Amino acid sequence: MTSAVHVPPTHLASGLLLAGLGSIAFSGKAIIVKLAYQYGVDAVTLIMYRMLFALPLFLALAWWASRGKEALTRSDWLGILGLGFTGYYLASFLDFWGLQYITASLERLILYLNPTLVLVLGWVLYQRRITRLQAVAMAVSYAGVLLVFGHEAGLQGPDAAVGALLVFGSAISYAIYIVYSGELVKRLGSLRLVGLATSVACLLVLLQFVLLRPMSAAVVAPEVIWLSVLNATLCTFAPVLMVMMGIERLGAGLAAQTGMIGPMSTIAMGVVILGEPFNAWIVAGTVLVVTGVFLVTRYGRAQAGAK
Repeated sequence: MTSAVHVPPTHLASGLLLAGLGSIAFSGKAIIVKLAYQYGVDAVTLIMYRMLFALPLFLALAWWASRGKEALTRSDWLGILGLGFTGYYLASFLDFWGLQYITASLERLILYLNPTLVLVLGWVLYQRRITRLQAVAMAVSYAGVLLVFGHEAGLQGPDAAVGALLVFGSAISYAIYIVYSGELVKRLGSLRLVGLATSVACLLVLLQFVLLRPMSAAVVAPEVIWLSVLNATLCTFAPVLMVMMGIERLGAGLAAQTGMIGPMSTIAMGVVILGEPFNAWIVAGTVLVVTGVFLVTRYGRAQAGAK
């Protein structure tokens, strides 16, 4: 019989606070993006400003986390480039693009499916078994997303399908990052890897803007600038640190459960700030998604601990 990991009360309180605030801050990204789109900016330009303001912060994080550590090998750099592309560049761009077409609430529910996608990738790439309970839990989660999507498609038409597919592509891209980041995290440490991989993503986004847009496209409304600063700091850099510190205090399992506040906070902010609809369809879909993902992650950890 395995005993539960004891977390000191002070670490429990601060860990829950950090993980909870980090999850809420991450969720606020979708709200800020939707607000910025009201000023006529496109996805390529908007994500450029987010990454432009975030780049110095992540470069500083990479430098700080690399102090006293061994130099990176060629293999390390190739891994960082690949993970920066999938986990932060492609995932972020598809997410921003998808938010042009769907509500912040639906976007957050789709992204919250990430643990189920990691499970499927583990089955496809490494032949890891998916249990019957996990399969049922996944079906419950996807039923919740389809419920909310069906309601939104009835209001927005084909645009909802385009946006949902783009955000789902973002979730797949980030799941690939999670699946392949394990060895590099062990070798480099989580903060060093995040700092370096995100810096790579920032540079890729800036290059994308230079290649796809004339420099005149950088002239945007002042509101877009300060919203991008807020996005880069409060909803990108700060939550990375808060969630990492939360994991250090709570462990990955409890921190992940705390992250369930994310979808609810996005829905609440979407209703209050953006005036998005709040109805029985959204409530039912959210309950299904959160319940399914909770069962997938909880049962998955129980199985891993039993091996």
